[in-house]
Amino acid sequence: MIRLRRLAKIARVVGKYRLDELLNKDSLPFAMRAMLAPAALFGRSKAGRGERLRMALEELGPIFIKFGQLLSTRPDLVPTDICTELAQLQDNVPPFSSAIFKTNIETALEGTVDDLFHSFEADPLASASVAQVHAAVLADGRDVVVKAVRPGIENTIRKDIALLYTLARLLAKYSEDGRRLRPVEVIADYEMVILEELNLQSEGANASLLRHNFENSPLLYVPEIHWPYSNENVLVMERIYGIPVTNMADLNAAGVDMKLLAERGVEIFFTQVFEHNFFHADMHPGNIFVDASKPKSPSYLAIDCAIMGSLSSDDQFYLARNLLAIFKRDYRQVAELHIRSGWVPADTPVNEFTGAIRSVCEPIFERPLNEISLGHMLISLFTTARRFNMEVQPSLVLLQKTLLNIEGLGRQMYPQLDLWTTAQPFLDKWLKDRYSPSAVFKQFKRHVPDWLEHLPQIPPMIFQALKNMQDAPAPGPTPAPEQNGKSGKLLHRLGAALAGVGLGVAFPHWAESINQIPVSSLILVGLGLLLLLLR
Repeated sequence: MIRLRRLAKIARVVGKYRLDELLNKDSLPFAMRAMLAPAALFGRSKAGRGERLRMALEELGPIFIKFGQLLSTRPDLVPTDICTELAQLQDNVPPFSSAIFKTNIETALEGTVDDLFHSFEADPLASASVAQVHAAVLADGRDVVVKAVRPGIENTIRKDIALLYTLARLLAKYSEDGRRLRPVEVIADYEMVILEELNLQSEGANASLLRHNFENSPLLYVPEIHWPYSNENVLVMERIYGIPVTNMADLNAAGVDMKLLAERGVEIFFTQVFEHNFFHADMHPGNIFVDASKPKSPSYLAIDCAIMGSLSSDDQFYLARNLLAIFKRDYRQVAELHIRSGWVPADTPVNEFTGAIRSVCEPIFERPLNEISLGHMLISLFTTARRFNMEVQPSLVLLQKTLLNIEGLGRQMYPQLDLWTTAQPFLDKWLKDRYSPSAVFKQFKRHVPDWLEHLPQIPPMIFQALKNMQDAPAPGPTPAPEQNGKSGKLLHRLGAALAGVGLGVAFPHWAESINQIPVSSLILVGLGLLLLLLR
């Protein structure tokens, strides 16, 4: 009955805002066209499609608002005008009872609010779709904020997600772009993200790691998590005091160096993505503040680490090379990198793809560098690649949205911001460092323990390989080349493994004194070279 009432409300909202006009009705089955027909009774709407969708999601409630916020981060799926409108969705949800909040805190922390805190503010600091935040002071006098999820929110989320899955399956079945856009997978991503937000311990862990990554950094400060007061249901963290990043009047009044602040925002982004491979993926203005205590050397303050992103090592590498190739206008390399990375099918015609990329990028480079949006250029590239069957890359799109946020904020603070001036040297240095001798040796050291773990298995394998060679049949027909190849490859791999382990053990001692090299490591190197020669 509850689900039927919810469906009835959704149907009414669809008609009220004429969301049926966003669908290609000719491709829908007769039953669905009949269900949507009553929407025409509401008449035509004068508002734009993006505005209508935003107002509909706001009326449907917190879970749909959260879904709209997620869609605003997917410009690869959603048209630009709709993305822009959905980005205006705010999480200003009416707060729930402070008494219930206190009860939840006391249940989760097994104590009374009066015993846990020196003082506690009954009125919330902020109220969002999933959680609510109150200010408090610990017994030792430290200012903190206390965050707890809304009561009963998980049950509401699961019911609404079930409805979203139904809508996604219909879209996948009857939409021409259904297979490429993968709406069911998008809902699955949303489900994972929003359910993860219910686990405040996960958010606290993200914040702790981000804080560790920027420890003692002049760029970014992340509030400390007070773990004795935190668990899955409650998060208590240091209270920060700063100027909202969009409050230009206060920033200018404080004498903040806006050029440096904008450039540091870009530096933070590239540091998170390429050096730490762990980036804050929800950097909208409400989550970013500025520490203006040192106006000539301002830093950022970041909160709400529920949504974080990371890339695979291959995606990091190909993304960096793509950006550098774009900057150098080497469009063929951009096309080849898309193919080699698997972002587009391997049979994509390189020349045709190169021409399509050139047609997107070349007009952009006719403008001054400080007017070029790297984020919008990536959107254009991904949109072009969609014509060549590029599938959605969720991690890359999350990164792209974060870049758009950073770029937009940076230009708002300092309109002359030249993103390329900051990005190119950083990417050049990152690629150079990635293949430096120290980086290669670091990777080598990382794998040595695994090799040593398998070291005891190597002598029996060598013995068996040599025995198989000894027990080979008397001279007769020549063994098949394939068999010879397999034996040779086995010996080669064993030899390389032995020599590698031996060198790995010997190298640290070699750096100190050649006399301290263990004899065992020299024996391993010798056996390895012998097997390589036997091949």
